Amino acid sequence: MKKLNEIFDIKYGTDLELINCEEDENGIPFISRTSNNNGMVSRIKIKDEIVPMPGYAITVALGGSVLSSFFQEKPFYTSFHIACLYPLIELTESEMIYYCTAIEKNKYKYNYGRQANSTLKDILVPSPNEIPKKIKKITSKIPFNKQPLLKKKSKLNLSKWKPFHYHEIFEIKNGYYNKKPEITENAEIPFIGATEYHNGITGYCTIENIENTHKDERSSEHNINKKIFKGNCVTVSNNGSVGYAFYQTKEFTCSHDINVLYLKNRDWNEYIAMFICSLIELEKFRWAYGRKWRPTRMPTSIIKLPVTKDNAPDWQFMENYVKSLPYSSNL
Repeated sequence: MKKLNEIFDIKYGTDLELINCEEDENGIPFISRTSNNNGMVSRIKIKDEIVPMPGYAITVALGGSVLSSFFQEKPFYTSFHIACLYPLIELTESEMIYYCTAIEKNKYKYNYGRQANSTLKDILVPSPNEIPKKIKKITSKIPFNKQPLLKKKSKLNLSKWKPFHYHEIFEIKNGYYNKKPEITENAEIPFIGATEYHNGITGYCTIENIENTHKDERSSEHNINKKIFKGNCVTVSNNGSVGYAFYQTKEFTCSHDINVLYLKNRDWNEYIAMFICSLIELEKFRWAYGRKWRPTRMPTSIIKLPVTKDNAPDWQFMENYVKSLPYSSNL
């Protein structure tokens, strides 16, 4: 492990206020203390009197969403309390993104309003020699196509949507009440936990570890099929990060903090899943203050959906709406 300032030259950003900048959709990124959208809250015109920060840097929020860290490929401006990290040694883009994750692992140290202005430089992160080989092997970017699959834009008319109980739309299954199987580096079966990150995946397990992990004598008698869930479904966390919903394409195992949703009258596809996951996550506010969204509560919960003339869920509209959005061709 090394201190952060042994690997990076740490500089302060440009300390601008967005309200005093001229926004421009074709301008350069304005990075703020947010945990979303790669830290970017807008694009602004270049200020003649202020030179943007050079690209190929990591931006770190020192206040607000403390230690939210993002790789910035191109020049950018920042708001107050943003640190800009430039590597003292040669690092690939994949290694820079790896260090973003390593920095964010220290977020827990900055609860209760603590800021990282004076302590960022001393945070311990893996040395370059400790970066996993699989990170070093990543040499190419994943191409993204901004174009939508459908050119005709679909419009949302919420006044014509109809409420449904969850049990009318979904077959709701309990996650499996068991110990978390051992996580191994080369395993292939995802373990879905109550997290808001990485599509709900907290690690990967082998079929042997899943089969041999038991909470008690009763669970030792359970067939492996009780622990493995088929893909093409949506998982929703009912505890922890309650209300986060993710589409799972392949089979997985999970904890009992997960509700597993299959459609009753048809199969999911990635477009309908993206539409429904967004609606489910709008309900997160109902489950604050420790409330849990267990499978006993979910069936009577309400979800509003676009409908056909027969007042049935309009699955084709949902699919077409997502297909009309930018980047839909990447799904």
